[in-house]
Amino acid sequence: MDTSAVQAALEAVAIPRSSRTIGSEKAVQSVEHRSDGLHVRLLFGFPVLHIGNELAERIQTALDPVTGGAPIHLAIDTVVQTHKVQPGVATIKGVKNIIAVASGKGGVGKSTTTANLATAMARMGARVGVLDADLYGPSQPTMLGVADGKPGQQDKKLVPVQTADGIQVMSIGFLVDTDQAVVWRGPMLSQALQQLLFQSEWDDVDYLFIDLPPGTGDIQLTLSQKIPVTGSVVVTTPQDIALIDARKAVDMFQKVNIPIFGVLENMSVHVCTRCGHTEALFGSDGGKHLAEKLSVPLLGQLPLALGVREAMDNGTVAALFEQHPAVAEIYTDAAWQIAQTIADKGRDFSSRFPKIVVE
Repeated sequence: MDTSAVQAALEAVAIPRSSRTIGSEKAVQSVEHRSDGLHVRLLFGFPVLHIGNELAERIQTALDPVTGGAPIHLAIDTVVQTHKVQPGVATIKGVKNIIAVASGKGGVGKSTTTANLATAMARMGARVGVLDADLYGPSQPTMLGVADGKPGQQDKKLVPVQTADGIQVMSIGFLVDTDQAVVWRGPMLSQALQQLLFQSEWDDVDYLFIDLPPGTGDIQLTLSQKIPVTGSVVVTTPQDIALIDARKAVDMFQKVNIPIFGVLENMSVHVCTRCGHTEALFGSDGGKHLAEKLSVPLLGQLPLALGVREAMDNGTVAALFEQHPAVAEIYTDAAWQIAQTIADKGRDFSSRFPKIVVE
């Protein structure tokens, strides 16, 4: 068996749902010829569980001509690295990459987007966390089905609540009575956000999604100045009034050197539950035009569908992914784009360097 031919054929295999190849990702770790066939080990810098079977089929097809149809034993591993954040902000123990989900305006589905992107990423094989930074209206515990959860304690730190999909969740909603209003001024909000993030015992999280409140106020300022953010996702609806506020969120991220991974458009069309008729109630392609103007990807266009609303209210995101595969695919494709974009960023090595104190 020609080893060089096997290597070349393997590296030329296209990674499903992307413009990448195994060779472009330098994913080949080892290729060994054994008595029971060819053993191949691959290593990716982003989660690939959702395309694992399709990738395996492509590899078998590509290698059959050069191996004579020998059995292929494929092992696929994922190691997500810590990537660069805004200058002068140190990374957090137990968290590799932070993704801020913002809207600028309330009521556009930002929290829904956060919960579903996190679920999609977890199902792709990543270790995922969610920080509910909407301190006035925490909704992630309800949406992710852990409203009755209570954080544990370890080494004087809070241990996030875990969902059935293994998502680590931290929210002020776990710590205060959800029926009582949080009447706090800006400095208290900023301090609470930092405590929820820095004083939680995150367990090797590859991607931490932060569900931001609407606007560009104290929470957002704290995020940009003190929290290491790898990048952001901007959520909007197609209507003009939502796009105006979305542009403000974009401007904020640009001013504080936080890259925008893409725009996700919610409520693109209304889908009638009786007849399936679709209608663009809030206009059309507003998010698409915003993405084009910013020269960033349009991560997806989500319908205004009853099933999504019911799943969020009932905390049954897992059921949503099973019962509405078309919606699940949109969120999965969006998470897949985000993971690839993060993998392309430069690495962050700040944690390896000692702190220098000048006295």
